[in-house]
Amino acid sequence: MTHLIETPRPARPKRPFFLRRGPMENIATVLIAAGFLMLFQPFLLVLYTYSLVTLLAGTAMFIVVSKFPE
Repeated sequence: MTHLIETPRPARPKRPFFLRRGPMENIATVLIAAGFLMLFQPFLLVLYTYSLVTLLAGTAMFIVVSKFPE
């Protein structure tokens, strides 16, 4: 009957913050929102200049991060 006793499995180590899907999707979403705000603000040309780069970086990040396991 000893073969019916289950031994406890070692706990899986927690993934680092930058490899977790939830927090990284939130960061990507914030980047996309920041890109939109930079695009539609009328005050600083520098923010308008980098808005497309920010949008593209957030979108690419979201696409990559959405493939991570949960």
